[in-house]
Amino acid sequence: MAADALNRIRLTGELATIEPLRHTPAGLPVINVKLAHRSLQREADIERQAEFEVNAVAVGEVTAALSGYQPGDRLTVQGFLSARRRSGLPVRTQAGAQLVLHITHIIQKT
Repeated sequence: MAADALNRIRLTGELATIEPLRHTPAGLPVINVKLAHRSLQREADIERQAEFEVNAVAVGEVTAALSGYQPGDRLTVQGFLSARRRSGLPVRTQAGAQLVLHITHIIQKT
């Protein structure tokens, strides 16, 4: 797989849940959240409602900014998608790997 393959997500949503700050065994701060997104999107010249919730995780310095948010706050984040892992292995369902948005930047509170 190419090292320069594009995997960048920018998403605006409402903070549905935010778990307490925890630390990895290596001492890195981690916050798990769930973002709820709702928007109108155009596909094949037809407007459609896009509505979903996505599990997300913030690791490292970005957790300091995220810890000031509360459920119900709207924000725009940037990051990348990766398979959810448990004990180092991807978590899979019948539909395939479960995806998690890894938040690398908080663009703005909206």
